[in-house]
Amino acid sequence: MFDVDEFLAGPLTARVAAAGPTVRPAWYLWEKQAFWILTGPWARLARLVRESPSIAVTVDVCDVGTGLVRQVLARGDAEVLPFDVPRGRRLLSRYLGRDERKWDARFRCYLHDDPEVKGTVWVRMVPKRFVAEDLGYRV
Repeated sequence: MFDVDEFLAGPLTARVAAAGPTVRPAWYLWEKQAFWILTGPWARLARLVRESPSIAVTVDVCDVGTGLVRQVLARGDAEVLPFDVPRGRRLLSRYLGRDERKWDARFRCYLHDDPEVKGTVWVRMVPKRFVAEDLGYRV
């Protein structure tokens, strides 16, 4: 077995499946045993979750050069919650680094624009079903 919290703390991309059916890549934050996904009016995710809250999330790595193969599969009902800057900063720092001055302006805007005006929200899912597997092999 591997340390799931450490694995999910890495800057990996999740694939989120929602009603539609639709699957999309997403940056996420794994915090307090929940997936937090930043979204807003530029995507359909929040609307889909409001219409049908059941979603699935997959986070995986497959490195054929080293044989590292790990996956986390999760399912549960999601909810749309108001955006908060501290959590937004934690999420964006994972992917873009700690120095916000080096971030593209569109990412800095998430932290400094009014989320009510911009429409930025969180989709939060606490898994009801959670599977973590190490399928690694030696090269």
